[in-house]
Amino acid sequence: MDSSTSPETASRPVPRESRLDTVAAQTAAIDELIGLAQQKLQVFDIDLSQTGWDTAARAANLVAFLRRAPSTRFELIVHDKRWMEGSCPRLLNLLKLYSDAITVYRTGDEARVAMDPLVIVDGRHYLHRFHIDQPGAALVIENPQLAMPLVTRFEEIWATGEPGIAGTVLGL
Repeated sequence: MDSSTSPETASRPVPRESRLDTVAAQTAAIDELIGLAQQKLQVFDIDLSQTGWDTAARAANLVAFLRRAPSTRFELIVHDKRWMEGSCPRLLNLLKLYSDAITVYRTGDEARVAMDPLVIVDGRHYLHRFHIDQPGAALVIENPQLAMPLVTRFEEIWATGEPGIAGTVLGL
């Protein structure tokens, strides 16, 4: 390592931008992104049904992320939580086990027009599917400048959120 390279920058991935034309490629990209996550994983999706959120491998990747540091956060917002409730028992179990680190919201009325799923990692990397009805997406690694508008978009969608699924049961 030369004198201009700090340990933090030495461990960062090589910046790149790719266009992904299949849902299978997006599913693999999401796993890559989760592998890069150090602090924050932000996901907006219609219902999580298309990109592998119900798999054992995805659950294992999420556990590895959530165990990286006590400060890790996973923010998930969907239009419709029914698929997640009925088809993602591993994700629901993670929500129970890591309720302090995972928040699941349902979009509010103002955000229901959004149809472009997002996965954003640490404000540096992202997968942006252009429209839920088309398989095209952009994968960007290590580019906070390109990620910033999507971080802002996610925050706007998040601000409309209503409680979705809780990891704990309150009351009797």
